[in-house]
Amino acid sequence: MNETTVKDQVALIMGAGPGLGLALARCFLTAGMHVGMAARNGEKLTSLLQECSGSTGQVRAYTCDSTNEDSVINVFGRLQTDLGTPDLVVYNVGIYLPGEVVNITTADFEHCWRVGCLGGFLCGREAARIMLKAGNGTILFSGATASLRGGAGFANLAVGKFGLRALSQSMARELGPRGIHVAHVVIDGQILSPRYAGLAGSGPADGLLSPDAIAASYLELHKQHRSAWSQELDLRPWVEKF
Repeated sequence: MNETTVKDQVALIMGAGPGLGLALARCFLTAGMHVGMAARNGEKLTSLLQECSGSTGQVRAYTCDSTNEDSVINVFGRLQTDLGTPDLVVYNVGIYLPGEVVNITTADFEHCWRVGCLGGFLCGREAARIMLKAGNGTILFSGATASLRGGAGFANLAVGKFGLRALSQSMARELGPRGIHVAHVVIDGQILSPRYAGLAGSGPADGLLSPDAIAASYLELHKQHRSAWSQELDLRPWVEKF
C-alpha cells in the first residue's frame, strides 16, 4: 500500500476523544480518507466534529458502547451505510481505575477488563468479518506500557491491556495470511494533553508523546506493504526509560 491508495478509504476510530482520537481523525482526513468517530459519550463527539470541520473527507460521529455487542455491530452497519466498507479500524478505548489488589472491587475489575479487552475483541471481530469479504484491511489496537508489564496499583489496567495484546497477536496470525493487517501499538509514556497546550517542544511537555506524531505512525502502519508488515510497534518519547 502507498500514500496515493488511502485517498477515499474509510477509517473507523473506536474511542474517539479530544487527545489521540482527534489527532487520528485529523491525520486520516488530511490523507484524504473518510472517517467515522465512535465514543460512549455522544455529547463529546459534537465538539470533535467541529474540530474536524473544513476537512475534504467526510466525517461521521457515532455513539457506541464498545463493550456492548449490539452497539458495536450497529456502528459498523451504520458506518457502511454512511461512508462505506472500512479499510482501517482503530480500537483506541481504554480505562484505568487505580487501586491496590486488596481494595479493587469485582465490579471495577470486570469493568476495566470489558473496556480494555472485551471491547477490542468485539470491534476486531466485526472489522474482520467485513474486511475478509473485501480481502484486505487494517486493524490497529492501542496499547500501553501496561501491555508489557504489570505494575503495583495497575492491575485493573494491565490485565485488560495484556489481553488486548494477546488478542492482537492471535488475530494477526489468523488473519494476516488472508490479507488483513493486524497490529498492536505500545504507547510507552504519557501523551501530550490539552492541559499542556502551548508547551509542546519545551519544558515539561518535551518528554511527552505528541498525539499528532502517534497518529502519523498509525497511518504509516496502515500504509505498509504486505511484504513488510509490523505486528507490533512501540512508541515512546526520547527521554522515557525502558
